[in-house]
Amino acid sequence: MPRQIRPPTIFPVSTIRLPATGLVEFLIIVGATVPALIDQSSTDSSPTAWWALSAYTVVAAGALALRRMRPLLAFATMLVTLAVAEISCASQEVQMSNLAVLSLAFAVYAIGAYCTVRIAVTTLVGGAAVVCIGLVVNHATAPTDWRGGSDVFATIAPLPVAWALGVVSQSHQQALLAAQQRAADSARERTHLAEQVVAAERGRIARDMHDVVAHSLTLLVVHAETIRARSGDLPPWAREQIDALAVAGRQATVEMRELLGVLRNGTAEEAPRTPAPTLADAPSLVEAAQVAGNAVELRTHGDLAALPKPVQLTGYRVLQESLANARRHAPGARVAIDLTADSSRLDVEVASGPPPRPGALMPGEGIGLIGLKERVAALGGTFSARDVQGGFRVVASIPISRPATERRGAQ
Repeated sequence: MPRQIRPPTIFPVSTIRLPATGLVEFLIIVGATVPALIDQSSTDSSPTAWWALSAYTVVAAGALALRRMRPLLAFATMLVTLAVAEISCASQEVQMSNLAVLSLAFAVYAIGAYCTVRIAVTTLVGGAAVVCIGLVVNHATAPTDWRGGSDVFATIAPLPVAWALGVVSQSHQQALLAAQQRAADSARERTHLAEQVVAAERGRIARDMHDVVAHSLTLLVVHAETIRARSGDLPPWAREQIDALAVAGRQATVEMRELLGVLRNGTAEEAPRTPAPTLADAPSLVEAAQVAGNAVELRTHGDLAALPKPVQLTGYRVLQESLANARRHAPGARVAIDLTADSSRLDVEVASGPPPRPGALMPGEGIGLIGLKERVAALGGTFSARDVQGGFRVVASIPISRPATERRGAQ
C-alpha cells in the first residue's frame, strides 16, 4: 500500500540557484582575477602591461558581480574590454597574462546557465565574431611579431567548455523543476481524489444508514397503524397520540429519502433496493476472494448476529474493502480474517501475506482506506492500516452503543 506523499515546495526558475552570499561572490571574483595578477609579474612587468591588466581586472570584477542578474551585459563588457586591452598592449609591444581569460570563462558559464539556449548560442557565436574582428584589428595595428593567430584560439579554447557546462547546469535545473512540478501535480491530484472518495463514502454511509433506520421507522409506523385500528379500545387522548406518532414516522421516512437524494450530489447512482449487508454475508465475500485466487481463512468469535445493524454494516464494509485490496495488490496471497464480538465492541482484523509476485502500482492506491477510516470514525471507532513483514494488516475496532433503556437498566 502506498504512503501519503507530501507535496513538495515549487520554486520559480529564477530562484533555482546555488547559494550566493556576499562572501561566496567575493571568493569567486578573487579566484577569477587574482591568478592573472600573480602571473603578470613573470609575463611582462612593464608599467603599460600592468596598467592594462589592472584596468581590465577592475572592469571584470564589477561585471562578474552582475553575471547572475545581467549575464549578457557582464559577458559583453568583459569581452570588449579584454579585446581592447590586448590590442592596445600588442600595438605597444607589451603582453598581458594569458590567465586574464580565466575571468571571462566565468562570464561565459553564466551565459549558458542563466540564458535561454537560443540566446546562449547566439551570444557564443557573437563572441567568436568579436574575437575574429579583434584579430583583424590586431593585424592592422601591431608589429609583425605581435600579431595573434593560432595562439589566440588556443588560449580561448576552454571558453566553449565553460559555456557547455553552463548549459548542462541549466538543463539539470529545469529537469529538477519539472520533476518537482510533476510530483506536486500528482500530490494535488491524489488529495483531490481522496476528498472525492471521502465525500462518496459519506454518501454511501448515509444510504446504508437509511436502509437500516428506514426498517425501524417502518416497523414503528406499522405498529402505530395496528394500534390505531383498535382505537375503539383507547381513550381519545391516546388515539390522538397514536395518530401523531404514525404521521411523524411517515414524515421522518420521507425526509430521510429527500436527504439521501441531496447526499447523492446529483449523481446517477441509485439508492440500494436490497437490504443492507451484515456480517452474515461475510462468507460470500470470502468465497469471492477465494475464486479470485486468494487463500482466505475466516475465524469468528462471539455472537455476531446480536450486534447492532450499523456496527455489522461497518464491519462488513471494512472486510469488503480489505479483501478487494488483497485481490488488487496481493493476488494469490494468503489472507486471515478475525471477527471478534463482545458486549462492548466489534474487532475486525484482516492480515494479508506478501504477494507471490509484485503487483503493479495503480493510480489512487490506498484511497479506499480513507473512506474506511471515515466510516469507522463515524461510529466512534478506531482504524489502522499498515505494512507488516511484506504483507498488510487492517484493524478496526467499532464500539457498540446500547439503547438508552438498556443502559438505564444496567445502572
